[in-house]
This record gives sequence, structure tokens and C-alpha cells, in this order.
Amino acid sequence: MEFVSIVFILAGLFFLIVAAIGVIRLPDVFSRSHAVSLTDSLGAFLMLVGIAFHEGLSKNVLKIIAVLALLYIQNPVIAHATVRAALRAGLKPWQRETS
Repeated sequence: MEFVSIVFILAGLFFLIVAAIGVIRLPDVFSRSHAVSLTDSLGAFLMLVGIAFHEGLSKNVLKIIAVLALLYIQNPVIAHATVRAALRAGLKPWQRETS
């Protein structure tokens, strides 16, 4: 079980690093929100599954499952609220300049 938990945690860490790079590299709040909402969900899911495998059957696994449920409820709502606030503030999506 130790190997399985390490694989899940490393895979989750990979997706979280990709999300961080996306926040740095992408040009506007809309692109960043899209990248982070997708990769952050998958990365956190994989890391929490790895931690659950590491813990084994215990009360902590129930807590991890509760966190997973809350994460999957809150993450799309947060991404939607961020993009909606950006639109209401008057931000326009990035467009490539043509010359």
C-alpha cells in the first residue's frame, strides 16, 4: 500500500505544479481560472486518495472523504464566482494582438 500511496501523491503533486505554472504563464484571469479549476481538482483528489491509502481504514479516511466531497462542491463554485466577478468588474478576455 505504501507504493500505491506514493504514486497517487506524486501524481497529485504533478497536477498541482502544472496548475501553479498555469497561473504564472497564462495571460488573464479567465484562462488562469480555467487551468486552476481543472488541475487543482484532479491534483487535490489524487493527493487525498494517496493520503487515504497511506492512512488505511481509520477515522481519518472519513475526514479525507469529507474534504474530497467539499472540494468537489466548492471548486466549481469558486471558479465560477471568480470569473463572474472579473466580468462584472469590466475585465475583458485576452485577445492576441494582430498587426
